[in-house]
Amino acid sequence: MNRLRRPLAQIAFPRRLVEGFVVIFPLMMTESSFHVGRLPVYGDLILAPMDGFSDLPFRSLARQLGSAMSYTEFVNARDVLHNFTLVAPRLRYLEFERPVVFQLFDDDPDRLLAAALRVRTLNPDVIDINMGCSARTVAGRGAGAGLLQTPHKIARIFSTLTHALDVPITGKIRLGWDDTSRNYLEIARIVEDNGGALLAVHARTRQQGYSGQADWDAIAEIKAALSIPVIGNGDVRIPADIERMKAYTGVDAVMIARAAIGNPWIFARLDRREVPPEQVRATMLKHLESMLAFYGAERGLVLFRKHAARYISPFGLSPGLRTRLLTCAQPAEFTALLEELTAEASVPSLVS
Repeated sequence: MNRLRRPLAQIAFPRRLVEGFVVIFPLMMTESSFHVGRLPVYGDLILAPMDGFSDLPFRSLARQLGSAMSYTEFVNARDVLHNFTLVAPRLRYLEFERPVVFQLFDDDPDRLLAAALRVRTLNPDVIDINMGCSARTVAGRGAGAGLLQTPHKIARIFSTLTHALDVPITGKIRLGWDDTSRNYLEIARIVEDNGGALLAVHARTRQQGYSGQADWDAIAEIKAALSIPVIGNGDVRIPADIERMKAYTGVDAVMIARAAIGNPWIFARLDRREVPPEQVRATMLKHLESMLAFYGAERGLVLFRKHAARYISPFGLSPGLRTRLLTCAQPAEFTALLEELTAEASVPSLVS
């Protein structure tokens, strides 16, 4: 299997303009890694759906660097049905991002079905059900990870959606609500038995949030129990972790969340220390350009700051330059400050 392993400088990237975004296409794999239903997926690394981060600009950047699928930020089924203009931007995508996965959340099977039928008109390749969000506003009302406490609802959701829609229905779960209710094998079997085409597993409980250690043994158990593809998620921070998780659990692909923020090169299997300041600057400018095009100049720059903070975190910058970068209000000023970053930055240390 051909994997993208060479440093970026050694790879020819054809470029073209797609819907106002400058798109760089890396070398493509010629053999699929796995299938979601009948849909082939070319690659074994995937950017996780993250609220506030997995928007079109960041997804498309990760996709160009090697992420094999594009999961949207999760969308509330109630908003799809009653306030669609609010969530529509989250469901925008570029054609080159395919396979595109729309992720929905709710605690009501009928509402999820109605929302799935509506977003199906936007032609996603896959519809995913979020069963992993630990936020109190989501899990506390029985959606997201809250669904893990009601397996009968999960069975109904997957049975209903897989019979009503013509695209694969997949799910993303945690290991359980807390350490006393780690029902991940029960949930995994329910998903598969009711037509689910793939399961992504964040190997922590809802109670853990993002703390503690991810339980890769649980991922391995799920992979051994299912015949559908399984994606592993949790504690993958550097390229070496990718291979360790695959070898340890046998998963079909690895999903990367927080470690990809400010480090999209992980999808090209590049260690953060291999990326020179000049490449960081070029990528930041490209990412910023997409944010400005998508959100507008003022909001785009403000929203980009959370990415910028992670991009520059490995560099030994003076406090003054860091502060100016993360508080400036004009895109032109930000671009000028990036010139100073390239001049001042030391060799980056490993992103934690």
